[in-house]
Amino acid sequence: MVHGRGALAESILGLLSELESDGLHVVAPQAHDNTWYPYSFLEEVSSNEPYMSSALATLDSIVAGLVRDGIPTERICFLGFSQGACLASEFVALRPAGYGGLFALSGGLIGPPGTPRTYSGSLDGTTAFFGCSDQDIHIPQERVTESADTYTRMGASVTCRLYPGMGHRVNQDEIEFMNQTLRRVGRDRSA
Repeated sequence: MVHGRGALAESILGLLSELESDGLHVVAPQAHDNTWYPYSFLEEVSSNEPYMSSALATLDSIVAGLVRDGIPTERICFLGFSQGACLASEFVALRPAGYGGLFALSGGLIGPPGTPRTYSGSLDGTTAFFGCSDQDIHIPQERVTESADTYTRMGASVTCRLYPGMGHRVNQDEIEFMNQTLRRVGRDRSA
């Protein structure tokens, strides 16, 4: 679970009360000074260095530890809100595998408009959810749909929902989608 800009890990953990979390092992890293990178996700990636590389390395370390502990990638889900959704989206695209899921709530892939989306590898059926307001002040809807299209090309099973006038927040429809996916990932364990 990856928090947004200016937030704390505890804030994203607040979503657990809405999620069907029985049996979940949850990791919620804390960004230094409460931000993963200093500038907008729409800026050139180089302007957010070395912070971007450090943030990606944090997620690399977490995933490597989970896999080392015997959790296969198809059981690993990423949930991010706002800046955390952008970071999680970029991480999964850069480190593609058959993950359990990506839930990008009010976020999308990183880089300015026109950034080539030439990621290599396959997401091998990863459930990917992109949910955002159609008029979010931080996240252009074009970036949300571009991210969803990129994930589709990479072999993910994508759901993209733009909510009219929602604002920069999480809604019940998004919670229900995440719970549905978490139930499926949980059932896979008992098969």
